[in-house]
Amino acid sequence: MLFQGCGTAMVTPFRKDGSLDEQTLRSLVKRQIEEGINFLVPCGTSGESPTLTHKEHLRVVEITLDEAKGRVPVLAGAGGYNTAEVIELAKEIKAMGADGILSVTPYYNKPTQEGLYQHYKAIASAAKLPSIVYSVQGRTGVNVEPATLKRLSEIDYVIGVKEASGNISQMAQVVHQVPPGFAVLCGDDSIAIPLIALGGHGVVSVVSNEIPREFTRLTGRALANDFAAARELQRQYLPLMEVNFVESNPIPVKAAMALMGLLEPVWRLPLCPPSSANLAKIEKVVETLGLLAGRSVHAG
Repeated sequence: MLFQGCGTAMVTPFRKDGSLDEQTLRSLVKRQIEEGINFLVPCGTSGESPTLTHKEHLRVVEITLDEAKGRVPVLAGAGGYNTAEVIELAKEIKAMGADGILSVTPYYNKPTQEGLYQHYKAIASAAKLPSIVYSVQGRTGVNVEPATLKRLSEIDYVIGVKEASGNISQMAQVVHQVPPGFAVLCGDDSIAIPLIALGGHGVVSVVSNEIPREFTRLTGRALANDFAAARELQRQYLPLMEVNFVESNPIPVKAAMALMGLLEPVWRLPLCPPSSANLAKIEKVVETLGLLAGRSVHAG
């Protein structure tokens, strides 16, 4: 299976002037690989992909591939409202040498289940690149139902799902209905262990931006059926998983990473710095876990 274990939904670092910080991006990719991450996911929504220009989107993927050098698979973000545009982006990403795409469901237009099926079928048929469906109803307003995923699993190049419904019963149904070789990845860090216990294959993680080694170990222990060890890590790092969503992702995780000295605390509108109260919460968790780098983030 190409994508299993722990993959990081990578944030995109920006300079203080708002431009793409290529040097820091390279450092972040190197850090991920050195700490044992299983695969990388650049230009997902955690990477603020809707605010990237087309050129920037491809550049982030290019840098990630260049630094990865084939050591880990790269699953590049390529999703959105317009099927034709997604197809063109997926073709460009394929030509760059990415191993696959993570494609979030169309948002706002709320297609039917048949519309979702046809959307992903069209992408897979045209791009011929391994594709993972990203189902996150809380963000997009549309849910990919288990029966639809079963149909999609029969299409060449549709190889898995990032299941971020937060609904354990639905996750159980997905695992039950899709074939064994279809990757079922959790989209919520805090419930990665339950999904793996149900037969899932890993996680596309936010918290692994901050703690790639530790969360890769947690995922690996769960996949090895060592749930006692996985639970110990869960207990230790659950506060970080939770504080990462005290405001809209990726506001908190980038604030935490700035406190860790990994990047500048810069977001692109409509995202903005966290409130002073929430920044204090983030800093407390980072400090408690011994991750603080001794620098401060200034909330706007």
